[in-house]
Amino acid sequence: MSKWWRVACKTASQSKFLRSYHTIEAIPREITGHRISVRERAQGRVPSVVFSQNYVKRSPGDFTSVTNTGSVSRKLLLTTEREQLLSILKGVEEPFFCSTTFPLQIKAGPGSSTIIEQGRVLPIKLHKNERGKILNLVLAWAEDGTELVVDVPIVYKGEDTCPGLKKGGRLSKIRASLKYLCPAEHIPPKIEVDVSNLDIGDSIPMHQIEVHPSLKLLSKNEKLPICKIQVTDKESISPVESA
Repeated sequence: MSKWWRVACKTASQSKFLRSYHTIEAIPREITGHRISVRERAQGRVPSVVFSQNYVKRSPGDFTSVTNTGSVSRKLLLTTEREQLLSILKGVEEPFFCSTTFPLQIKAGPGSSTIIEQGRVLPIKLHKNERGKILNLVLAWAEDGTELVVDVPIVYKGEDTCPGLKKGGRLSKIRASLKYLCPAEHIPPKIEVDVSNLDIGDSIPMHQIEVHPSLKLLSKNEKLPICKIQVTDKESISPVESA
């Protein structure tokens, strides 16, 4: 169990580094509409928006019943620069973009150094077209003390030394992410799951993944597995020779 905790701590420290290094810069956008958005994109800009999300528990005391109310507050229309977003995506890797918080600086206008508002945000949607061009960016305010529902990506490691795989088994990656209700200051960019000790038939259930104690797993059945070593061909299964 201590191994899982060491992984979680490592992930948390990586999160702080990423949050302190990258800053999203934006300017206010007062006019909306399809034509305006097309013109913005043609000039290398990305129509964006930031707001505060509001959640409610459908069943008191049951964190798995948390749902978005659909209402927002502190909403601001923004414009961001595509090149800057591409640089950030290159630095943090796109799969972890929507589980990493960033400082946001809203400046008075193009070329201005005057900051009219700032805070920490979590990207919740990055819209792209079929060619991969960024079309829109949706952000949520993520100040310390606020809670957000986040799909945290899972990264599997240790496959090269996994006994079950060496015997001819197959790693079934049942879950690509886990959904948590997270305090903004403890959102992990990713969860690393070590499969190096799994044998044929072994699995790892959700509840064995240790994260910061403030995170609440939004699953009604925490015993469900996130991965399992399955038999592919019984005739191909062979014992692993001891070193």
